[in-house]
Amino acid sequence: MAATLFTLSSPSSSSVSTNLKHFFTSFTTKPTLPLHITKKPISLSATSSLHSATTTDPPPELQTFWQWLQDQGVVSAKSPVRPGMVPEGLGLVAKKDIAKNEIVLEIPNRFWINPDTVSASEIGSVCSGLKPWVAVALFLIREKFRDDSKWRVYLDILPQLTDSTVFWSEEELAELQGTQLLSTTLGVKEYVQNEFLQVEADVILPNKKLFPAPITLEDFFWAFGILRSRAFSRLRGQNLVLIPVADLINHSPSITTEDYAYEIKGAGLFSRDLLFSLRSPIPVKAGEQVLIQYDLNKSNAELALDYGFIESNPERNAYTLTLEIPESDSFFGDKLDIAEMNGLGESAYFDIVLGRSLPPTLIPYLRLVALGGTDAFLLESIFRNTIWGHLDLPISRANEELICRVVRDACKAALSGYPTTIEEDEKLLEEGNLEPRQRIAVGVRAGEKKVLQQIDEIFKERESELDELEYYQERRLRELGLVGEQGELIFWE
Repeated sequence: MAATLFTLSSPSSSSVSTNLKHFFTSFTTKPTLPLHITKKPISLSATSSLHSATTTDPPPELQTFWQWLQDQGVVSAKSPVRPGMVPEGLGLVAKKDIAKNEIVLEIPNRFWINPDTVSASEIGSVCSGLKPWVAVALFLIREKFRDDSKWRVYLDILPQLTDSTVFWSEEELAELQGTQLLSTTLGVKEYVQNEFLQVEADVILPNKKLFPAPITLEDFFWAFGILRSRAFSRLRGQNLVLIPVADLINHSPSITTEDYAYEIKGAGLFSRDLLFSLRSPIPVKAGEQVLIQYDLNKSNAELALDYGFIESNPERNAYTLTLEIPESDSFFGDKLDIAEMNGLGESAYFDIVLGRSLPPTLIPYLRLVALGGTDAFLLESIFRNTIWGHLDLPISRANEELICRVVRDACKAALSGYPTTIEEDEKLLEEGNLEPRQRIAVGVRAGEKKVLQQIDEIFKERESELDELEYYQERRLRELGLVGEQGELIFWE
């Protein structure tokens, strides 16, 4: 039976499992991206980060914003950084030499924008039952429309859009044909639209007096993009927080550590206030841009979706292999039980990274899902506590041959969905005549294809070794002393 490939149309689509009933493997993206708005701040429009700042004078809005921060006592003339114009757009520039791990900004929590900010606002009562990101999105839009907003000077420096694929035109998205990024982007856009329609019906229209102007889907996408790209995550008690001025910090691919970049800490021994503390992970010379690492674990597709840039680092190229135990499988219950006992489930997602070995649980899960026929005895309850150890090694030639064939067929089918070859993409990148978004698209699709080729080569090599592998029955006979070192049967008188 052949592998089934599918395109993710919506993160919550019920068609996903339906399309996988015929067999067990598919290539897709994990349907989780739009549900966790926990990203670091944006690199406004760059495909790479340069350390030097430009000499262009800051725009009036930025100067007004910086003066406001000084007036509020958030920063001072002694602050080691200032906002400035950089290759990415806006960024933080060192006013003096900065040491590694030196604190460059400390922002008190009264200048944060998070769900608590919404709760304390005029719209807090009508937003109490909303998803945190939806509530903060509504707050941002409402404040943007208010001339007297406390946050006016901050909102004035925020971009209207980014190079995130969420904001691409249909023509630009066409460059992503065949990619997982396209499927994810369309799924995210559908998700955001559905959330808007829901909050419009439940909150916006019934409470028109609270919102000074009509809120459109375009406004909602703007707020989503701001949160997606600028909100800090993995903070003590804060999973969704905007930190004005700190969110100007840009990304550098040359920084390979996320340690000590930022944290939340107490303002003092006798204070209940909190501070967001931002450090420089590397030494910085005066006049250079202060940069951090956004996330070492993100693929180029995720960087493109969240921030609108990619890296040349080959290890940023990844492809997600999705496996599923079909409900039509005669041994569905047993297989699901075994998967759950080993930290997996009915569906499992495996990120394959270019140049790295396969995830350690991928092959055992493949063998489990393909298990059947004369190998099905291993699913009996007597083997329940030991079967995963058996699945770490080849079960039978038929089982091993099946997983190789299905994975390779799926790779070939996925590769056929791209309109260009790797060679054609690399030529386009080498010529250097691409617009920023087109360069992102070509880079992502070339990277995905390289990973698919890598997966195919791995299982092609496994196919060539089928005659040389030792399978379960042979291992068992050897353990019982019934087979010699050369594989010969041992008889007793």
